[in-house]
Amino acid sequence: MDNITAPHRWGEKRYHSLDFHLRQTFGEKVYKITLNGGMSCPNRDGYIGTGGCIFCSAKGSGDFAGDASLSITEQLSRGKQELLSKRPVHSYIAYFQAFTNTYAPVDYLKKIFLEAIQDPEVKVLSIATRPDCLGSDVLKLLTQLNKIKPVWVELGLQTIHPESARFIRRGYDLKVFEQAVKSLREAGITVIVHVILFLPGETQNMMLETIDCLNRLDIQGVKLQLLHVLEGTDLAVLYRKEPFHVPDMEEYIRLLGKCVSRLNPDIVIHRLTGDGPKELLIAPLWTGAKRTVLNRLNQYLKEEDIWQGKEYHG
Repeated sequence: MDNITAPHRWGEKRYHSLDFHLRQTFGEKVYKITLNGGMSCPNRDGYIGTGGCIFCSAKGSGDFAGDASLSITEQLSRGKQELLSKRPVHSYIAYFQAFTNTYAPVDYLKKIFLEAIQDPEVKVLSIATRPDCLGSDVLKLLTQLNKIKPVWVELGLQTIHPESARFIRRGYDLKVFEQAVKSLREAGITVIVHVILFLPGETQNMMLETIDCLNRLDIQGVKLQLLHVLEGTDLAVLYRKEPFHVPDMEEYIRLLGKCVSRLNPDIVIHRLTGDGPKELLIAPLWTGAKRTVLNRLNQYLKEEDIWQGKEYHG
């Protein structure tokens, strides 16, 4: 920690938020437009498996992404129109969200990524993918794109624990993830990691061990999310047959407080809760009130005098 008191280091928040990071980097608020490149996933098309991850919806976690039948330019235009109808906006993150966004021939990836990154109002290209879908040709392309504008790669780790990884049918082991982080950082690319909290069978200590692992790696961002049970997933079938523990809001916020206090303060927190499609959400239903959850979290952090990195000993 520097001589700036921790609770004021990141403005009003007690953690290194994405909004603070973007304002510091670009001097203004930057808004995300979710895109769909029309790709699939090796965990769905038979290369690794056919069922996908146990929690993944039919749209491959891209329930809020754009329409794959439209060009990337058209998707960006629609996203801009929607945002501009609510507020004046002129800076964007082009976020390829649905399925595995490096799982295609590199010539196709180059076409769609360039189409996004060459938009003058796009400040960042963000790509969600799997760590086992980053071949040398893809890494070379991402390195080239990163010279045009910042490239972020989001990796769906979820957990470091092999038993949990098998349960969710992740399809790769921890060493693959660690090598992907190493390769991306050698190329100068920003790495953001997805973590799911309260996977069935995971204790609080196990979840905090995942946070500790991230602290030891050269990553720049993290997305924390509670496990959502969505209609149409294998997880929903299991939940109805053998219900597992789903925390209430206060239990989840207490765990988030521990994660925040433990997390390296240099790591940007991109997400602390999620809001799955309300028409698909089975449990926990309280996550649908995202603003309420975040307001309660900020209140809790102040009440308990918690800030990001308070317990970090890196």
